[in-house]
Amino acid sequence: MKFRLSSLQQSIAKALALTTCLSLGITASAQEQAEKVEKGFETITVTSQKRVENLNEVPVAVTVLREDQINSAFSANIEGLQALVPSVSFRKGNTTRNSAITIRGIGTISFSVAAEPSVSTVVDGVVLGRSGQAFVDLYDLERIEVLRGPQGTLFGKNASAGVVNMTSKRPNEDFEGVFETTLMQDSEYRLKGRVSGALSDNANGSLTVLKSQFDGYINNVYNNQTTNGYDKEGLRAMLDIEASGDTDILFIFETVSSNDSCCADLELTPSGRHDSQASPNSTGTGDLDLNQRQIDHDFETRTIDDHTAFSIQVDRPLGNHDFTSITAYRSWNNTEFREGDFTSTAGDLPFPVFGVPFQLHDIGPQEWDQVSQEFRIASPLGGDFDYQAGFFWWEQSSERSFSRDASCQNNNGQFPAAIGDYLSNILGVVNPSETDINAFIEAEGLSCNANDIISATAFMETEFDNWAVFADAKYHINDDLRLLFGIRYTDDEVSFSHNRSSDDQYSRTGVGVRGFDTDFDNSVSESNTSSKLGAQYDINDDSMVYATFSQGYKGPAFNVFYNMSNTDSLPIGPETSDAYELGYKYATNDLIINLAAFRTNIDGFQANNPEDLDGVFITRLTNAGSVTTEGFEVDFMWQATENFLLTGGLSSVDAVVDEFRCPVGLNPCDGRSGADLPFSPDLKYSLTGEYVMEMNGMDIFFNASYVYTDDIFAGAPGTTAVTNPEAFLPDYSIINGSIAFSFDDDAYRVSLIAKNLTDEKFVTTYSGDNFRYQIPRDADRHFGIQLRAKF
Repeated sequence: MKFRLSSLQQSIAKALALTTCLSLGITASAQEQAEKVEKGFETITVTSQKRVENLNEVPVAVTVLREDQINSAFSANIEGLQALVPSVSFRKGNTTRNSAITIRGIGTISFSVAAEPSVSTVVDGVVLGRSGQAFVDLYDLERIEVLRGPQGTLFGKNASAGVVNMTSKRPNEDFEGVFETTLMQDSEYRLKGRVSGALSDNANGSLTVLKSQFDGYINNVYNNQTTNGYDKEGLRAMLDIEASGDTDILFIFETVSSNDSCCADLELTPSGRHDSQASPNSTGTGDLDLNQRQIDHDFETRTIDDHTAFSIQVDRPLGNHDFTSITAYRSWNNTEFREGDFTSTAGDLPFPVFGVPFQLHDIGPQEWDQVSQEFRIASPLGGDFDYQAGFFWWEQSSERSFSRDASCQNNNGQFPAAIGDYLSNILGVVNPSETDINAFIEAEGLSCNANDIISATAFMETEFDNWAVFADAKYHINDDLRLLFGIRYTDDEVSFSHNRSSDDQYSRTGVGVRGFDTDFDNSVSESNTSSKLGAQYDINDDSMVYATFSQGYKGPAFNVFYNMSNTDSLPIGPETSDAYELGYKYATNDLIINLAAFRTNIDGFQANNPEDLDGVFITRLTNAGSVTTEGFEVDFMWQATENFLLTGGLSSVDAVVDEFRCPVGLNPCDGRSGADLPFSPDLKYSLTGEYVMEMNGMDIFFNASYVYTDDIFAGAPGTTAVTNPEAFLPDYSIINGSIAFSFDDDAYRVSLIAKNLTDEKFVTTYSGDNFRYQIPRDADRHFGIQLRAKF
């Protein structure tokens, strides 16, 4: 673990100052905040073990964000909430499909449509095939549980690094409604309405609608328009039926659409591709212009998302056991529009590249469809032997077309070679000579310059088939000591096809296109047996310790993307992990403390590696080698007084490459063992304080949070801040605050919101090319107001 003392001292000083001045604490690790009662906490329940259990009795490192915590963060998506969980980092891509979550430094960042994430995202018991499906918006949630470390037995689908488990609010029999509007600076707004109540003696229903819009916070000097905003709308309907025989049936339907001008890459170091108002104030290598909020793009980076989801959950007794069935269908249409040359002057001049700037614009629609079925049976609790067993089946198919419009390229003789192929294959000229080629070029008036825009399209199809059987159990040796064990058998099959062809009559080659006329297809099958062993011991009524060994597994993959080549058609092996964890949990009526020390060894780590394709940066997914992540975590929640609540958390993680394996055919390769894993801060911590001032007819809620994130290396696995200094992102700390006025037992609430009070400038994502970065909205101070009414 690396500390830079001055940064740490400054962070601690800010934290202490905020606590002293506001008398309400600080930070943001916003863990397990329960609903408060007069003198302490109510029981915090979770479903992290697929049962409803007390958080402090579960032998798993799990962070819980409750509904009130989610609301108090005033964040519309995962990107904002990840700051509240120190072990979690978020890598932002140009589109939701390319964004990723990492836990304890482990996560899969890939453009491939035939690869899965290392962190499983589960919504109301349904596993999502791609984490981006959950990044569109967050609303109507009862809680978010973040399970840290491999979850191979109970959550075996793509959970080699952890699970983000989201649970929506169920309808109840009491009629209630809420309307909420949030207005932020720069004309950003979010509207939400929800009604819930009994529809009959045995059926309850709820309906939630949302609408949000934001023009953006990045200025495009090309057209004087703002970008990096969003336009979303959605609906979720739930029907909960209590059928005969104590059977409960829950129907969930959801549809969400978004049209986001997100997320344009900012130039924080000079690209050398243009000189305009959007050029950064930077001297070059390692000097990031963190104040940059301008781009000069003639093609808008945009994402259009359409989600539709339907699920049926059936819970019923089976003898003295509980039976659960979850049947689900989800579709996700995602269309990506990407500015790839990052200038407004590219592709204008009648001169060959790379003597002048080149154009590169992408459009890539994709459709995902998934169907899943899970059956579980659980024994009654209270005996010597508690167990549950189940069967899981999941299938996902996707279709994607991806077109690139780019400047013609002839730096290696691609132009005459393409014309020679055209004469030979189309016109039937036998062995055309250089004279034949030049004569044809002159007769047709052809050229291959930056302003000759060439198009090529790739069509890709993928299919995932997964089934598994699993069991998890706990044996009570006595009242205080329990043995833990579990097992899962998983069977995976992945297949794909890929066809890329030129849309140009003469098949001229454009910048950033590897070649044409591909016809790749392949399939791979793998199986795996994952296990868990452990013990749990109750020290006394207030505390317990546990130790576990668990295995994680993520299935095989292919590097299916626009520029795939013969090498990419080879399968990428599974990612497996062995994890050791020692934990301690302490809970009284007013204090909860959770500690965990961990070490995870991962083999066959699936990661992207950079490659230069004729002057354009691309990445290749490979089994990059073996990695290790180890460290410790602390979460706490303290009801200091009846009206003052302090929560916090700290994560110290050392995630490194043990053995780097250079991808086949990648030369040169500067990967090295011992380098840090990308998007893994060594230190991250947060504090949050809330103080309630009770007055006649009104309560005032003061809330403040402080989050510190250590510096991050965001380059490819195996590279370092020395070999790739542009990928080194500096540490930062932010302070958020709010004051809420509550009337009539919280029937009405008005909240004043402040984000990033100290106006700290920071960057969260390095995108590549030694100059492209993502700066989030929260990297600028901004204010807002929220109005909420309940009835």
